[in-house]
Amino acid sequence: MGENEIAHKIVGCALEVHKALGAGLLESAYQECLCYKLQKAGLHIQKEKPIPLIFEEVKLECGYRIDILVEKKVIVEIKSVEALNDVHLAQTLTYMKLGNYKLGLLINFNVTLLKKGIKRVINGTL
Repeated sequence: MGENEIAHKIVGCALEVHKALGAGLLESAYQECLCYKLQKAGLHIQKEKPIPLIFEEVKLECGYRIDILVEKKVIVEIKSVEALNDVHLAQTLTYMKLGNYKLGLLINFNVTLLKKGIKRVINGTL
C-alpha cells in the first residue's frame, strides 16, 4: 500500500473521530481515538514512536516522538490548537526528515470543519 492510499484511509478515520467528538478536547484524546480507528481499519500503527536525532557522529536520544506512524510510511502529527502555524509544519517536516519519511499529515482537531485542519506535508517527492 502506497503513501497516498494510506493517507486517504487516515483522513477517513480522522473525519469519523472528529464527527463523533467535535472540537475542544485534548490532543491525547484525539490520538487515542484515531489510533483505535486506524487499527480497526486494519492499519499497522506505532504510537509515540521514538525518533533519535543524529548530528554528525553523535546519536541523541532526545525524546522526540512521532504521534502516530502508520504502516511504517506516513507520519501523523496531531494538534488541538486555535490555529496551525509555521512551527507545527516545521516540526512535522523535521520529524519526516529525521526518519526519512516521504509523507506526513498534520491534523488539527480543534476546528469546526476538519478538512480545514488537515495539512499534507511532503518530504522530497512522492
